[in-house]
Amino acid sequence: MSTTLRMGVIGFAHMHINELMRQMHGQPGVEWVACADTVPAIPEMVEAKNTRGWNKNAIALGELGIPKGYDDYREMLDKEQLDLVIFCPENAKHGEVAEAIAAHGAHMLTEKPMAASLSEALRMKRAADRAGVSLITNWPITWSPAVRTAQRVIAEGLIGDVWQVKWRAGSMGPLSHGSVHPGVDGTMVEITEVEKGATWWHHAAAGGGALLDYCCYGACLSRWFIGEGAVAANGMVANLRSHYGDADDNAVITVRFPKAIAILEATWSCLDHGVPTGPIIYGSTGTLVVDRAHGRQVLLLKRGRGAEPVEVDLDTLPEGRATLGQEVMHHIRTGEALHETLQAGFNLEAQAILDAGQRSAKSGRLELVNDMDWCVG
Repeated sequence: MSTTLRMGVIGFAHMHINELMRQMHGQPGVEWVACADTVPAIPEMVEAKNTRGWNKNAIALGELGIPKGYDDYREMLDKEQLDLVIFCPENAKHGEVAEAIAAHGAHMLTEKPMAASLSEALRMKRAADRAGVSLITNWPITWSPAVRTAQRVIAEGLIGDVWQVKWRAGSMGPLSHGSVHPGVDGTMVEITEVEKGATWWHHAAAGGGALLDYCCYGACLSRWFIGEGAVAANGMVANLRSHYGDADDNAVITVRFPKAIAILEATWSCLDHGVPTGPIIYGSTGTLVVDRAHGRQVLLLKRGRGAEPVEVDLDTLPEGRATLGQEVMHHIRTGEALHETLQAGFNLEAQAILDAGQRSAKSGRLELVNDMDWCVG
């Protein structure tokens, strides 16, 4: 790899691509080379803020000035020499795109969830291992000082044994009026239900739906806070208001760990949370609540019934590794391990939780969580 890190982009379906690009754009020693979108199964009807056409044309080619735009991402990979490729196609296309990138010897950065299914996530991990490249999955919550401090408090034993982790995330949907996404200034403008129905978000075959969009955070956090793999899960999904697509817009997964449980809630039919979204971590000697107060995120520690919560001073994220862009560059330049939540092995375990929840929602039964030790091979 040359001194300059040559970067490309594949896939603009997920609006979080904008934050990933911006994170890498500001890093020293990087150069944009080219970008390309994947071909959607259903062509989108409008180029509004946060839709794939807008993400590519307004942000990638416009604001960030990526010099070349290809119609075919495979042609881009064949013609350009790239060191790192950021990719955010539909969740269901993560496997095929990662396999193509790995075959060309480039490191990979994508956004949560790792994939639409465990089989596709395994496909990605095996491709990266064969090629000897890094497969990095970003979680916006990784860069929350409150969440990072909560993990440190747990690791130090200040709330005893973790017995339960609860996560709830909700909105009126990713393309709903007023929704806010990282990397994009301002809120989403109104688009019609017919226009929403032409986006991948509302189609199960593309990996759309609230379960993958929001329960994935809970899968990540519960695995991280509890500190060991899950063993079984119950899942339930429903489409309550998004009649213009067949993907779920509400989901709940309950997860059994060897010595704890987790409750993961996701909704695209929520005007206001009403309660702390969390995470909430219940321990044997205390409870941690990540909430918002005074216009910022806070971490509260509660001990005993009726006790007043105490606000915990938040840790400063490590110098030189306090942002996604810094973390990725540090890893590529030094070879040091990524933050745990960004690593492929960890993300396979989070994906396995989602996979069991998905299977349970279809079967109506408790489903076992697959063991990654024998799955990866």
